[in-house]
Amino acid sequence: MNRDVTRILSAIQSGDRNAASELLPLVYEELRRLAQSKMHHEKSGHTLQPTALVHEAFLRLVGGEDQSEWDGRGHFFAAAAEAMRRILIDNARRRGRQKHGGDFVRRELSEVNAFVDTDNVDELLALDDALTKLAAEDAELAKMVELRYFTGLTTEETAKVLGVSSRTVKRNWAYARAWLQREMSL
Repeated sequence: MNRDVTRILSAIQSGDRNAASELLPLVYEELRRLAQSKMHHEKSGHTLQPTALVHEAFLRLVGGEDQSEWDGRGHFFAAAAEAMRRILIDNARRRGRQKHGGDFVRRELSEVNAFVDTDNVDELLALDDALTKLAAEDAELAKMVELRYFTGLTTEETAKVLGVSSRTVKRNWAYARAWLQREMSL
């Protein structure tokens, strides 16, 4: 088997595309054990499975245009272990970005002009569409946004008009701003 792996690795390096399909059955079980070992050190609830890790690493090693040169079977498995480590790190970074807002850009909001540049017609139309959706879900919340944003009422004035406490208006205002910004960024 060791000779077969070394022969197939040489064929892959020589440019034989069919050789990669011969290699996977020979190395699959060992790559799977390696993947399970790497995954054992990951936190529970990991979305990447050992089988997917094996396939991704294999594609990185033999599926790309840039073929690495391996000095035999041991070097190939060392490269596979490194590829798996990089895949796990990339996956963890991606999860971390998603956990902390992903591709969203943080913007500071002023109290009055919280959602859009009123000179930008497209943003104003997007706000109108988002506010219509909000009204369908929570009419009182949409009314509060209209009072705060379009009429410029303060927190206390809005609370008085709606017959709720200032704390309720502050809490709802924070929620509404976040909801509308998310809706407008979709």
